[in-house]
Amino acid sequence: MEMETPQIGSCSKEVQKIYKECSSWLIQIWAIADSKRQGYLGFKEFICCMQLVSLVQDGHEISHDILLKGDVDFENIKPPKMEGLDELIEKKKDPSNSSKTDTDGDSLKPASITFQWFSSKPSQTNCDFDAKPMVMLLGAHIGPEPTTDRFVVIMSGTDERSVPGNTIAVQADMPFTGLNTFGTAFLSKFECSQMPHPLLEHITLVDTPGVLSGEKQRTQRAYDFTGVTSWFAAKCDIILLLFDPHKLDISDEFKRVIYSLRGHDDKIRVIFNKADQVDTQQLMRLYGALMWSLGKVLNTPEVVRVYIGSFNNKPVNEDFTCPIGKELFEKEQGDLLSDLKDIPKKACDRRINEFVKRARAAKIHAYIVSHLKNEMPAFFGKASTQQRLTDNLEEEFVKICPLA
Repeated sequence: MEMETPQIGSCSKEVQKIYKECSSWLIQIWAIADSKRQGYLGFKEFICCMQLVSLVQDGHEISHDILLKGDVDFENIKPPKMEGLDELIEKKKDPSNSSKTDTDGDSLKPASITFQWFSSKPSQTNCDFDAKPMVMLLGAHIGPEPTTDRFVVIMSGTDERSVPGNTIAVQADMPFTGLNTFGTAFLSKFECSQMPHPLLEHITLVDTPGVLSGEKQRTQRAYDFTGVTSWFAAKCDIILLLFDPHKLDISDEFKRVIYSLRGHDDKIRVIFNKADQVDTQQLMRLYGALMWSLGKVLNTPEVVRVYIGSFNNKPVNEDFTCPIGKELFEKEQGDLLSDLKDIPKKACDRRINEFVKRARAAKIHAYIVSHLKNEMPAFFGKASTQQRLTDNLEEEFVKICPLA
């Protein structure tokens, strides 16, 4: 969906009037939705645009930081009203159609457009059930330049090799075919590394690019980073959010990534890494600052589990002055490893649970479609009945609840 400047002179006076009245906030909505400045909207950006239109119609003030605030429940926003657009389109197709009444069963005006907020969950195939459990690592862009700029899936293999993303995304026996929807710009930044290792026989690791912060956020990625992260989040069994004591701020891009993880809260684990590089007093303050920042972003009353330590193969920094530092780090590392070891055991239950949830959703959808079909008349009054049903869907859902 590309944005083109309308040729106002070629439009009717009615359309010109509507355009002039709406152009100011439409331009603002486009600027917010097209945050990557690509000049077109992808699927998620289009949904965001429609949600912002709905907010404007309800009288809300919108600004560039509305997506970062937790004041608006975007999941429960009603679709925007577009009856005027429907009438203009219908008149343009058939001007004489506006004089036809509801009694003409063969030519009825369509009801107002009702947008369906599709879930971003990727489809499940047989290879998803056969695949090993996945662990995704997310963190800020920290470390000596250049750091990794691509998604890397680390899997078990007979020998060490790297497979390009375009190749791995078309293999039917791999659970990554759904990534083709993100285009070649993403696939060029995606690869699979295979190597023989006992750990990889049980789990698969997903290493993500560093989340941008500061001035680097102004450099737009060529693909939907948040969308890809959300896709992997639905596939993964554990999501590790990595924080560094020298960079605790949560950037705008990191906030968008964390927001995209909603619905997978039970998978999230927070790791406060390199904690041996600060002293005891600094560690206490940094831990409090981290919990405060996470509380604002996650927006949940429960405290998220945070593992503190220095998670590498090097010994703990001897300059760390905390008398219980080494013992604390060893216990935290043991808890994290125990959590990771339980992944293969819980993976089967998680996939069955996900399959059951989708089956229930399909069953409820079938009940809704069947009920609405039964409410429709056989011959006359289809348009008015369709309009009444779509305007009062909540009441119709209440009627279906005893069946579901």
